[in-house]
Amino acid sequence: MAQMKRTVIVAGAMVVALTACAPAGYDGANQSAAEPVAVAAAEPTASAEPEASAETPAAEAPPADVDLTEKLIGKKVARMGQVVTDQDGWILYRFDKDTADPSSSNCVDKCAEVWPPALTDGDPQLSGVSDDKVGTVTRQDGTRQLTVGGWPVYRYIGDTKPGQWKGQAVGGTWFVVQPDGKKNLSCLPKGTPKPVAPPSDSGGASNGGGADYSY
Repeated sequence: MAQMKRTVIVAGAMVVALTACAPAGYDGANQSAAEPVAVAAAEPTASAEPEASAETPAAEAPPADVDLTEKLIGKKVARMGQVVTDQDGWILYRFDKDTADPSSSNCVDKCAEVWPPALTDGDPQLSGVSDDKVGTVTRQDGTRQLTVGGWPVYRYIGDTKPGQWKGQAVGGTWFVVQPDGKKNLSCLPKGTPKPVAPPSDSGGASNGGGADYSY
């Protein structure tokens, strides 16, 4: 398997009524599991991190207090279809304002409080996701974020338990990512839900009331 670097993640919640495709446990203002998927090779991009090898030293280890994404799992979830989760079952997302070629993350500061990047330090285990679809990109703070199909991936703090996808279509720019890196558009909410407020703006509370910011 290709050597990669690991990753940090956070999550968030959104208040919006879904259509009949809403997952089990969706409470009317908020929203779960699954089978491996084959994916095609991703073309390497200019700013994506190279794979580690005997000749390429591993990246500097992230700070000890950084949570890493140790595993990427491609699976099929009821109602939503193909998704990618981390080792704990949290569904991952991609951001339309990022780029895949070259890989680049434009979610920083307060955005990253709401959408914690999936960080890595080297060699995540893969299940249902092709190793040639997985890479890393160096963020502005020097940490390494996992990419799927070139797209940086994130968790959403509005998801309060594994298997939820309350981040789907938030702001019209955030979507569940598939194992090939494409958007999963199988289950969309009515309207355009707003993201939850960043913890730094809400005293750490994810109240689901929505925040009026551009990401």
